[in-house]
Amino acid sequence: MKAFVFPGQGSQYCGMAKDIYEKYPEARSMMDRADDILGYSITDIMFNGTEDDLRQTRYTQPAIFLHSISVATLLGNKEAGMTAGHSLGEYTALCYAGAMSFDDAVLIVSKRGELMQNAGTMNPGTMAAVIGMSDTALEKLLAEAQSSGIVQAANFNSPGQVVISGDIEAVRKAVKLAPSMGARMAKELVVSGAFHSPLMKPAEEELKASLDEITINDSRIPVCMNVVAKPVTNADEIRNNLVLQLTSSVRWAQSVEAMIAEGVTSFIETGPQKVLQGLIKRIDRSAAIDGVDNAGQIAQKLS
Repeated sequence: MKAFVFPGQGSQYCGMAKDIYEKYPEARSMMDRADDILGYSITDIMFNGTEDDLRQTRYTQPAIFLHSISVATLLGNKEAGMTAGHSLGEYTALCYAGAMSFDDAVLIVSKRGELMQNAGTMNPGTMAAVIGMSDTALEKLLAEAQSSGIVQAANFNSPGQVVISGDIEAVRKAVKLAPSMGARMAKELVVSGAFHSPLMKPAEEELKASLDEITINDSRIPVCMNVVAKPVTNADEIRNNLVLQLTSSVRWAQSVEAMIAEGVTSFIETGPQKVLQGLIKRIDRSAAIDGVDNAGQIAQKLS
């Protein structure tokens, strides 16, 4: 079975999806529609914006969603038997799987970006990558660092590659302690908030209210969701998991393992960059991986 996987925040780049917009009328129509829905030109930010523009969470999220869903739509909605997305990418996966409409997905992704950016301002925090620690050692590290504030595992990206998130002092304490507790590397990341931690709590209720305003359907194909790391199709479960996702860990490594257990043998990263391809290869070296980011790669797939 083939699965489409969709990237999350950090995969954006200047000029993203411009060649797709210029070459494929169907994609152009979708992107123009998104500009109309949002009331500003997200396409101008994608095509002509600076790195600083695209790093603003309220722009990053709709930009990556729009790039990814345009590629997936051009490749065809019968292409994959299962799907998943990393954090923000989960919304692209759900849209691709028919759990939410394109219009609703544009609105909710934009709202999520704004809420997360605001929560980052309200509750300043940070994140850090920790490489080469066992799960047991990581638990001990977090327990020690929690004496300085909130800190938890935010992303289980691949075996031995975890991102932690929380209060600035607590995360920095973890980074300082990590090498002495077995980490090969620990490095603070440049982010606008402590994503996937309790510091995102201010965004949770507003996101839930926004999700309650849109229609969520049972998905056409299973979506392996971040919070539970298992395939989901039920609309109520999808809605609940999306709310929990804001403050919970992204269990990406566990999700990929679950998809393989369900019979997925081939993963196609659909959208900007190659981040997920690298993670999947570290999770299971036997998995076939590919990616479709630009107009040339779309043309190859469609030929």
